[in-house]
Amino acid sequence: MPNNRRLRDGEHASPSSKGNRWASDAYPDRYRDDVNASIGFAGVDMDMFTRGKVEDLVKLIDRVARMPASRAECLDIGCGVGVMHPMLHGKVARLSGVDVSEDAVRDASSAHPQVNYEVQRNDRLPFADASFDVCSTVCVMHHVPPAQWRHFVAEAYRVTRPGGLFAVYEHNPINPLTRVAVWRCPFDHDAVLLRAGQTKALLREAGFEIAETRYLFFTPVDAAWARRVDGFLGWLPLGAQYVVCARKPG
Repeated sequence: MPNNRRLRDGEHASPSSKGNRWASDAYPDRYRDDVNASIGFAGVDMDMFTRGKVEDLVKLIDRVARMPASRAECLDIGCGVGVMHPMLHGKVARLSGVDVSEDAVRDASSAHPQVNYEVQRNDRLPFADASFDVCSTVCVMHHVPPAQWRHFVAEAYRVTRPGGLFAVYEHNPINPLTRVAVWRCPFDHDAVLLRAGQTKALLREAGFEIAETRYLFFTPVDAAWARRVDGFLGWLPLGAQYVVCARKPG
């Protein structure tokens, strides 16, 4: 949700406010091309990262949730045009996505009619309390103005069921190649990258209990052996991205 003006602490601008947009809203048509151009120096494309995160999320649910992924009702917060959803659909019981961009949600709905999409028109997610077993947000929080981070996480907490999970995937600012990729990406120019420790602190403050923190994408290779490397080195804070998974008490 990029915002060219810095908000005062405690101020929550509506997602429909001018200038307060997630990347998918500002660049819905160029999103894939811009991402691929920003990471092209590494010899990979965004599909590698998408597949890797989908595989990781499914395994994470199976490992940490109190039910298998195939029974989980899931929400993708800040889903954009739903690039993960063709790979994730069918691996979970029900998949929903929400974004502040009407254009992105329209495109996602057209491309993936099997997924339930909603537009977020104000600072409240358009779902009832405790609606989902698993909520996730994938490389979205660095577009949210820092003054709104607490509210963003609080909304995820509200719509997660007791005992459910919230998984945050983010760029790792400690990784120098990640910083290069962010610098090269047009819609990341106002991004504020969060370290894993900051993300964990925000989730704890909202009431979540941290279940797992791991680093991902240590090698720019789209292969099963590379994912095994991720599993072996996940404790090392040098991967290109990371995941913080937390549970809502209940």
